[in-house]
Amino acid sequence: MPPVAAGGPRILLRRLREVMAGQGSAQGRLDKLVTVIAANMVAEVCSIYLRRAGKVLELFATEGLNPEAVHRTRMTEGEGLVGLVIETGEAVNLSNAPDHPRFSYRPETGEDPYHSFLGVPIVRGGQVFGVLTVQNRAARQYAEEEVEAMQTVAMVLAELVAQGTLFDVAELDEPELSADKPLQFKGEGLSDGVAVGTVVLHEPRVKVEKMIADDAEEELARLEDAIGALREAVDEMLSSSDLDLKGEGREIIEAYRAFAHDQGWRQRMRDAVRAGLTAEAAVERVQDDMRLRLSRASDPILRERAHDFDDLARRLLRHLAGSGHNAMQELPPATVLVARAMGPAELLDYGRDRLLALVLEEAASTSHVAIVAKAMGVPLVGSTNGVADAARPGDTIAVDGETGEVHLRPPPEIVFLFENKQALHIDRAAHFASVRDLPAVTKDGVRIKLLMNAGLMLDMPNLAASGADGIGLFRTELQFMVGETMPRMQDQMSFYRDVLDAAGDKPVVFRTLDLGGDKVLPYARWEREENPELGWRAIRIALDRPALLRIQVRAMLQAAAGRILRILLPMVSEVAEFNAARVLIDKEIERGRLLSQPLPKQVLVGAMLEVPALAFTLRQIMRSADFVSIGSNDLLSLVFAVDRTNPRVARRYDTLNPATLALIRLIVGSAREAGGTLSLCGEMAGHPLDAMALIGLGLRTLSMSPGQIGQVKMMIRSMNLAVVEKFVDKLCGRTDHSLRPQLAAFAAGQGIVIK
Repeated sequence: MPPVAAGGPRILLRRLREVMAGQGSAQGRLDKLVTVIAANMVAEVCSIYLRRAGKVLELFATEGLNPEAVHRTRMTEGEGLVGLVIETGEAVNLSNAPDHPRFSYRPETGEDPYHSFLGVPIVRGGQVFGVLTVQNRAARQYAEEEVEAMQTVAMVLAELVAQGTLFDVAELDEPELSADKPLQFKGEGLSDGVAVGTVVLHEPRVKVEKMIADDAEEELARLEDAIGALREAVDEMLSSSDLDLKGEGREIIEAYRAFAHDQGWRQRMRDAVRAGLTAEAAVERVQDDMRLRLSRASDPILRERAHDFDDLARRLLRHLAGSGHNAMQELPPATVLVARAMGPAELLDYGRDRLLALVLEEAASTSHVAIVAKAMGVPLVGSTNGVADAARPGDTIAVDGETGEVHLRPPPEIVFLFENKQALHIDRAAHFASVRDLPAVTKDGVRIKLLMNAGLMLDMPNLAASGADGIGLFRTELQFMVGETMPRMQDQMSFYRDVLDAAGDKPVVFRTLDLGGDKVLPYARWEREENPELGWRAIRIALDRPALLRIQVRAMLQAAAGRILRILLPMVSEVAEFNAARVLIDKEIERGRLLSQPLPKQVLVGAMLEVPALAFTLRQIMRSADFVSIGSNDLLSLVFAVDRTNPRVARRYDTLNPATLALIRLIVGSAREAGGTLSLCGEMAGHPLDAMALIGLGLRTLSMSPGQIGQVKMMIRSMNLAVVEKFVDKLCGRTDHSLRPQLAAFAAGQGIVIK
């Protein structure tokens, strides 16, 4: 049996176009569609299943099965082979379907004689809302070109359904919205700030009017021109003097540029055009498939990459439509952007002048768009399910980027409260600036060191601007991630020397390469791991590839000649691991002596406590380590077994859980007994209430984002440490999910500034 009828997918698409352009009822055209597909695929059965409200799959049309089963046969979303296609978002290709454990027999369809089965998802916007199937009596595996042809047809069918070409899309699984009802959403605050403004929906999607190509070569030429224009625009955006991004924000955009030049993405779109699609339809076909695959990946960096490719696909469609830049840059005053998802470059398109805030359904604290929003100073709330469907252009919206509250169409009293909150936030920012040069000393005279986190030279001006006492965490891997090749030893040395020169007399703690997990070098090959966060990363890579660590340490030693060099080893899980890395560092120091090279006047080597196991051997490691820094982000994720990038579970634990306080108290006590130096860097350090608890537990050095230092310093200067210590100590034995309410009430009663 031939895999696909003569003429291949191009002939099939042309026949489908004829059916779509014809007259007749919606059901009549659906019936003709399945007949044409069955004939072209040399299949005895072709069926279309679509989702109804309530997540029910309904047979909408068939050629070969009992026609009386149409609109009668219904299955729950996870039922049968059709449900399996919906569940996985991938094609299901079986030579003998009845033998599969997910096969669900429906006698009313009359499918008894058929053995082979091929089902492909009908996907649009990353959502699967239907399944296209073919079946044959003969038990055979469908060929790869048949699967490809079916996927192309399913993509065209998805667009027709969504545009209402075949029938009213409201008949399908669409949410019912109340047009005027005030709504409240509780999301995750990802970038601080308060705003009351007007909704502008982020809708850069270009409606694809024509799906099937008349001239494939002409479409290929259009696609190539658009890709070239897209790449030029992205390069121009990154090099623009108006783009004042620093640190991690700029690194994100550098990676985004690499995606725009990805050859695999380009080739898949070219293949789709050769199959018979227009350039626009090819972009959508490839992007729907990519979005579905990446969004279901377990690796958080792959899930985040889906948003970047979404952004690129939307931009490419605009270039194909002849409007390369986002047409919605002309914003009304006091704009609050609302969207399901957004790429970091799309946010930059809007600029900062009239943009008050951003509300996204899909975003986490590590999302690229969240990092860029923080760099721009734009308040952002993520994980607000349903807000993009509920919001209308021009609606009033109130946003709190700290608490994660969003009020859509709020009543006047809510608007009044948020406007007051907004005014207080502006006053508070001015007050923070006023204490920049004052010491972080409690009312009872205890000095707290407040350090900042950094990663690139662009971060260094923040050292003076924030009033930080030094750099408690310098992420050296960012220098490796923003380039196209591995930086040479000489480049590393120059970079570290520039950082130390910029810091002056203030200390800098260089963390050695923390690669792996969600940090992958663009020019290196990495084996896919089931759980990369617990896999081959950080110090484990350094010990397996000692040359990588030794060259980096060699560069640091030469850069810090005559100064104190502080080196921090990440992801240490046992004392033996730290000692093995320290041996490599000592070898480099000895090498420098033998070569009579200028060396630092002192080298301090510390361990980062991110793996819970190290907490139980802290006394032992402090015999070897000069200092220990608690990495609270990874430590608490591992302690609570929670993926912070997963919105479903990220809110299931609170950093101010009694277990957190008990663990920090244990670590502080062990460090004190060992006479060691201890600090903490992570998100906890930058939140005043969390920082108050940490200081109450005995920590005296905290490292955070530079923008958070002012508010933490104000909290410290308003607290009496002896009183805080007694209160926090009593909380450690409680069983509450979170101690945040008790700590907030205590702070209010004591007049401690936490907002």
